[in-house]
Amino acid sequence: MLQKLQNKWKVSGGRLLLVIATFAIGGSLCGYIGKKLMGFTGLEKGFLWILIYILLVTILWPVAVLLVSIPMGQFTFFKKYINNIFSRIKGNPKYKMNKKN
Repeated sequence: MLQKLQNKWKVSGGRLLLVIATFAIGGSLCGYIGKKLMGFTGLEKGFLWILIYILLVTILWPVAVLLVSIPMGQFTFFKKYINNIFSRIKGNPKYKMNKKN
């Protein structure tokens, strides 16, 4: 499985470890910040709380991952990765990770 990711993203083994660590740390940071921000809403945990939390985390995730990628030295990779996600959302599935900008 890791070999498939390494080939798909065209990264070395060491860089793959940094990318996976960035995903993990960025995702955890995003969840932590989202939960803290939800504390300010005064909402009780229920359907509305969950809905707002999911929307908040969806918005925070790209920012959190990009911020974590800077000290990990993976900013270029994640900038391309997030651009790829946004281009697919916009309906342009032809954008590729290895495309040079």
